[in-house]
Amino acid sequence: MKKIFYILLLSQPFTTVFAQTEEDSTTKEKKPFNSWSVEVNVGQNKATKPYATGYYSSNPNKYFNFSDVNHFDVGVRYMFSPKFGLKLDFASDEVANQSGSGSLPFEVKQYRIALQGVANLGRIMAFETFTNRFNLLGHAGIQVSQLTPQMGVNKDVTEDNGGIIVGLTPQLRITKWLVVTGDFSVLSNVRQHFNWDGSYSAEANNLSGMMYNTSLGLTAYLGKKEKHADWYLETDKLNEIKSEDKEARKRLDDIEAMLSDVDKDGVADYLDSENNTPNGVAVDSRGKFIDSNRNGVPDELERTANDGKDGINTAVVSKDDAIKSLVEKGFVNVFYDVNQDNPNVGSTNNVYYIIQFLRKYPEAKAKLIGYADVRGNESKNKDLSQRRAQKLYNIITASGISATRISIVGEGVDNTYPTNTKIGLDLARRVSIILE
Repeated sequence: MKKIFYILLLSQPFTTVFAQTEEDSTTKEKKPFNSWSVEVNVGQNKATKPYATGYYSSNPNKYFNFSDVNHFDVGVRYMFSPKFGLKLDFASDEVANQSGSGSLPFEVKQYRIALQGVANLGRIMAFETFTNRFNLLGHAGIQVSQLTPQMGVNKDVTEDNGGIIVGLTPQLRITKWLVVTGDFSVLSNVRQHFNWDGSYSAEANNLSGMMYNTSLGLTAYLGKKEKHADWYLETDKLNEIKSEDKEARKRLDDIEAMLSDVDKDGVADYLDSENNTPNGVAVDSRGKFIDSNRNGVPDELERTANDGKDGINTAVVSKDDAIKSLVEKGFVNVFYDVNQDNPNVGSTNNVYYIIQFLRKYPEAKAKLIGYADVRGNESKNKDLSQRRAQKLYNIITASGISATRISIVGEGVDNTYPTNTKIGLDLARRVSIILE
């Protein structure tokens, strides 16, 4: 009955903290790390004092003494932050004389419960270089226990003890869910009536008991997050923010790409049903140029002649003449993607128009002037603009146009358009065709 009472007593503050944490989680941002873990340890104990005359757990004449496994404990831990948490654990210890120790025979058993604060020393002391695999925890708190002799005149008589416990726990991370631990703890009973050998001294009613525990164990982490608080770094949060920022940037880039306008007619590509209209002509809401008489030539490029009928447009030009007009006015350009020297997909028709124009007008000569946007190294941009003009030159001459009719220049950066917008940068990456 007393054991149940102590368990309930010690569980009270831990339950209160847990309930408060759950309540806080509904009103605050969820932690970016797992907080819960379960710990199991086995090892040895060494009860150092008090003993009656003639009793001791190990041979006092030997420097090293190793007993059988006689310590077991299991616990649950909750971390409020990567640095601090609470642990509730239960332990069982058996203390007896070792074979060959020369002690009178004795055996006692102790059961204890401890509530301890936990400090993640790896986080506090910034062991960032080592804490990817190795870490160190410190713990300290209060403990209550029951000690019961297993032999002698006090056999099966149980006494209640209490005191403090402190310790260190090195950690070796095996996986993100499992850790191997070592633990060294010191337990002190501030009131103890029995000696560790089970005898009772009426002269010393309140003794000071001391025990050391050394153990190995496993810690299993609970939760769905990527890391437990033991291994969570502030840089992890920064990386998460950066990742979210990259994701937002990607979405913005996707939207910007969707709103791009390769033929520069003012209608976004995803709405443009005619994505190769000549530069500079008016279009409707679907990106088609205005062609009232449906002759394939934009209305604003048709010649107007007064035939005596109130200025109605009766003289029209062919589509070839319209292209000639655009080329002569410098309205035909070839555009490029970032760091590319081959024309982009949206400029294919413009390259076709240029070749057809030069075939139709064999006396015409063209100058290809390459440009780059402001981003990047100046000398590299100069080289890139030259390569763009050269690649276009190669395409044109490979189509049968005499090389003597084409000249090229790499101007480098063109900053005549806004350099802080995608559209401005897109316009700068081009080769302009000038008739000579």
